[in-house]
Amino acid sequence: MGSREELLKRLPQEGLLKVSAEKPAALPQEQKVALIRKGNELFNRRQFDLARKIFITTGYSDGLIRLGDEYLKQSRPLDAYRLYLLAPDAKKAEALLERAVAVLRRWLAEKPADQDG
Repeated sequence: MGSREELLKRLPQEGLLKVSAEKPAALPQEQKVALIRKGNELFNRRQFDLARKIFITTGYSDGLIRLGDEYLKQSRPLDAYRLYLLAPDAKKAEALLERAVAVLRRWLAEKPADQDG
């Protein structure tokens, strides 16, 4: 099979995930701090969807990364990948991408069940 770069070139230009290129909302510092506190409170109560909205709105990278880690524990790697990209945490995003490529390689190398070598 081709190199990693060749595989990445084959992906659609728009990618597999919809990731916003928008900057976080321009909020007054006091409001941003209050929202982040609320997001952390929601995260601790395991209300992850609400916390995610706040973390994305405020651009709170630490919260996005922690939420991405939680999504990985919940077997939601695409959601985790999206949050790592938004954070941005290139190291974690790349590690997830490497795992996905490894799975695809393994699938492509397997023989179909109806073929007897």
